[in-house]
Amino acid sequence: MAYFARQNGVEPLFIPQMSRELSPNDLVSLVRIYREIARYRPNIIHTHTAKAGTVGRLAAFLYKWLTPRTLVGRPREVRVIHTFHGHVFHSYYGPVKTKIFLMIERLLARFATDRIIVISAQQLDEINGRFRVGRREQFAVVPLGLDLELFEKVHSDRSVIRNELGVGEREVVVGYTGRLTEIKNLPLLIQAARALPDLRFLIIGDGTLRAEMQAGAPANVTFLGNREDVARLLSAFDIIALTSKNEGTPLSLIEAMAAGVPFVSTAVGGVVDLAGDVIRSVASVDICERGVLVRQESVHLFAEGLALLAGNRELRERLSRNGAAFARSAYSMERLTKDMSALYRGLFTATEDG
Repeated sequence: MAYFARQNGVEPLFIPQMSRELSPNDLVSLVRIYREIARYRPNIIHTHTAKAGTVGRLAAFLYKWLTPRTLVGRPREVRVIHTFHGHVFHSYYGPVKTKIFLMIERLLARFATDRIIVISAQQLDEINGRFRVGRREQFAVVPLGLDLELFEKVHSDRSVIRNELGVGEREVVVGYTGRLTEIKNLPLLIQAARALPDLRFLIIGDGTLRAEMQAGAPANVTFLGNREDVARLLSAFDIIALTSKNEGTPLSLIEAMAAGVPFVSTAVGGVVDLAGDVIRSVASVDICERGVLVRQESVHLFAEGLALLAGNRELRERLSRNGAAFARSAYSMERLTKDMSALYRGLFTATEDG
């Protein structure tokens, strides 16, 4: 997302020692983040994602309490918020590491976090209900917010983009946008593509699995790599697919819905909220208000869901209309701005009232 920051005049501060995996460099990251917090002296610290959220909240905890004022019961007045965009409590790691991460999140929620944001009701049920992280009153559901105008105008480029990509006018194109990593379960999508040779598959993104996936992919799959013109490329899609084992609320599906592209996805995390109520079911494939959900991790069933949508233009058009209207009403940037402003103000209002 560095290009997006540059386009909006934001200069991120990168800490090269920070990585996804645990390492001794995490101590260096902690010290550097603490120093930046001490330099800026913020009233609010807002962290995101598992690893950065852990290191950031530890630094915020130290900043709040490492002051002589703590001795008289007056630590620094700073509020800490953490947003779960997804979680690592299943399907990422083995049972031992998962238990360790879950214990860390429970401790952070109890001692180092004032408010916890989740981006869907489904996620709240999982994180607070199923995994018992935090107290219910700590949580707020704040859906994502995007600049959707860019995605609402993409179809004017459809024929041009499809020509550039060598896609025939009558071909049904299934797209994927996102990281090519284990949690996205790309082998399931590649195997489904092999079972559906009459469909074209376009994969946008990069990651650790790209070389492996590309080497084993059938001829109807094209890898486009990382692209900055994803909104424009969405116009070439007839369907977008997601095969993840674990998700929060995937940006890729919201963007596709805004662009009028219906989806077929595994029934994980916040995707269930995006899809809406089930209209009818075929085996373990649910046709919902705004998308098609596959309830089992099965190549046969996922291919069946794709074939069902690919072969029914009327259904695609209905899901397209419903999805676009829902994205506009629920995921606008303006709504997110209002929600976050109210939440930030409430952090201090509640304290003053109390």
